[in-house]
Amino acid sequence: MLYYLFEYLESEYQFPGATLFQFITFRAAMAIILSLLISTIYGKRIINFLRTKQMGESIRELGLEGQAQKAGTPTMGGIIIILATLVPVLLFAKLDNIYVILLIVTTLWMGVIGFADDYLKIKRKDKAGLAGKFKVIGQVVLGLIVGCTMYFHEDITIKEEKANTDTEQVVTVEGESEFKAAIKSTKTTIPFFKNNEFDYASLISWINPDLAKYAWIIFIPIVIFIVTAVSNGANLTDGIDGLAAGSSAIIVLTLALFAWVSGNIIFSDYLNVMYIPNSGEITIFVAAFAGALVGFLWYNTFPAQVFMGDTGSLTIGGIIAVIAIAIRKEFLIPILCGIFFIETLSVMMQVSYFKYTRKKYGEGRRIFLMSPLHHHYQKKGIHESKIVARFWIVGIFLAIIAVITLKVR
Repeated sequence: MLYYLFEYLESEYQFPGATLFQFITFRAAMAIILSLLISTIYGKRIINFLRTKQMGESIRELGLEGQAQKAGTPTMGGIIIILATLVPVLLFAKLDNIYVILLIVTTLWMGVIGFADDYLKIKRKDKAGLAGKFKVIGQVVLGLIVGCTMYFHEDITIKEEKANTDTEQVVTVEGESEFKAAIKSTKTTIPFFKNNEFDYASLISWINPDLAKYAWIIFIPIVIFIVTAVSNGANLTDGIDGLAAGSSAIIVLTLALFAWVSGNIIFSDYLNVMYIPNSGEITIFVAAFAGALVGFLWYNTFPAQVFMGDTGSLTIGGIIAVIAIAIRKEFLIPILCGIFFIETLSVMMQVSYFKYTRKKYGEGRRIFLMSPLHHHYQKKGIHESKIVARFWIVGIFLAIIAVITLKVR
């Protein structure tokens, strides 16, 4: 909103300083500052409100040290993250940008699903909450919305050398160069490889080039899978104080860099990465989101004064997935979101091995003392604050690896 206000003031009255709002870096800086202030100052009030309404976490007895003391801690703290993200975005972002709209929809959609799950848990006083099938349906529908928008919306393009093929639709844009065009494409980026662009259409066009126009049959299910997997991965990671919020802050700050580079024609050309018109505006959203996560950590680090609940964790995972898809970096998710990935993998390995050994030997056996992986280390007697700090270190290391893919191919 402020962007449009200052744009008007600058054009009509040459208002001093109004041109600052034309710069993504300035608006991103303002967004992260405001989100930090909202999450830290108003976060306490929201926590007190949740406590007053007795929105406390019900804890299952899992034999973990310090677990009993967490009973009654306010949950649904994801509301803090959502509000601290959306308010700066509404103020500083271009609200007609399709990527911003998509991310706002993702935030509200996953927030509602997570809120319903948390509310039912509190009302029923158990950990069942919203039935798993309804969560999955919600994630699938969101993935369908994102996939269809990414594939069919005319404002979602990449810019590259003009191609005279039947599989790529050239979209005329104002200011387009003689040799470059904004093109509707299902191309994405594969890290660490030279000439690292991969077209989803190639998965079907090898049969017959004419089938490339049906690439949505491949593309949309992949988007649905990514959205569902990452949101569930973030949900599984949210098991001890500060782990999910801190790990996510590292991820989204890295994604902010990728979004800014991908949306900047000069730096994308210099680094030889895919230029995605209008995607730079994602940086505003990601900055606000990062500030909200860091501000939330003020109250969520050990000993936590509030838990994010599924309201926060499902929303975080959904947003990260959509950002990665939007800037064509979804193949970086196993690296950048390595904490989510290994947490999810530990659960899959534990459950699969338990079922296999129970069928073969008559009793189930375990690979880990407990899953997800962070609980395994708790069972080994390591304090949760040390586990979280070490996971953050691993997350930073993975983020660095992700960043160097800009040059290492």
